[in-house]
Amino acid sequence: MHARSDADWLDAAAKLAARARPLSRPNPSVGAIVVKDGRVLGRGWTMPGGRPHAEAIALTQAGPDAKGATLYSTLEPCAHASPRGPACADLCSAAGLARVVTGLEDPDTRTAGAGITRMIAAGVEVTLIDRNAVRSSLAGYVTRASCGRPHVTLKLATSLDGCIALENGESRWITGEDARLHVHSRRSMADAILVGGETWRSDRPSLDVRLPGLEARSPRRFVLTRKAAPEGVKAIDSPSGIHQLADVQYLYVEGGAQTAAAFLQDDLVDTLHLYQAPLLIGAGRHALGDIGLSHLDAAHGRWACSDSRQLGSDRFTAYERTRST
Repeated sequence: MHARSDADWLDAAAKLAARARPLSRPNPSVGAIVVKDGRVLGRGWTMPGGRPHAEAIALTQAGPDAKGATLYSTLEPCAHASPRGPACADLCSAAGLARVVTGLEDPDTRTAGAGITRMIAAGVEVTLIDRNAVRSSLAGYVTRASCGRPHVTLKLATSLDGCIALENGESRWITGEDARLHVHSRRSMADAILVGGETWRSDRPSLDVRLPGLEARSPRRFVLTRKAAPEGVKAIDSPSGIHQLADVQYLYVEGGAQTAAAFLQDDLVDTLHLYQAPLLIGAGRHALGDIGLSHLDAAHGRWACSDSRQLGSDRFTAYERTRST
């Protein structure tokens, strides 16, 4: 059995970070592991509400044994103190760590490299390693910081011929139970969920999480509409309105067709989740309206497959945006 590399440990920390999402808001979901001689001494992820931080939890678990160890943290340890706890860069220095390996410099201007500088000044070796798993685990935080909006996942559930409903509007259920349960697991990782006004008025979807033990992770509900906000949900009047959702890092968009097209046309979709059922509908309602595509060349190279798996009789595929329109 081969020894784990720095990259392996960072990837493991990224998996821990997923446990914090989305309850760590407004803070990022960070994972951290303290390792010495190949043995895990402590591990942690950001707690609900943002504190304690992942590094603080991992170091507390490691205790005095953290001296001479390596801390793997998906995000640069913070350099700013809070009424709820000291700066993690100071904790790392005080613990006597030999090394800190991190996957991303914190874009928060209160840290932005200052944590790394402070640890190096205290004699801690710091290594920065770029990992896809780390960037994916912090996608909402980074998108919020760099674009001023949430990271957007667009979910489509279609037949083999790209329909989301019969011509008369009947759509329950195109996909099977396994796929629907998977959708609920994705909802549980989002801060907010959005559908179009027509979908809301015709279906009144609950848009909650119905998985045992995860019901409290149901996202806030939004409707894309220029009309007054329906009871129990909030309204935005255009896709660009998501820039005003300051406390939302991850937005899950479930359609319908015109809403999906509007987000794609405005280049506001970062991830596509496609659930495809093994059935043909023919003259049905298609998954997308006009997205403003005038040349086929412009459609190529825009998306890259990041995951694909079978869910019962249905196929799930995830795509990440590789370039803007």
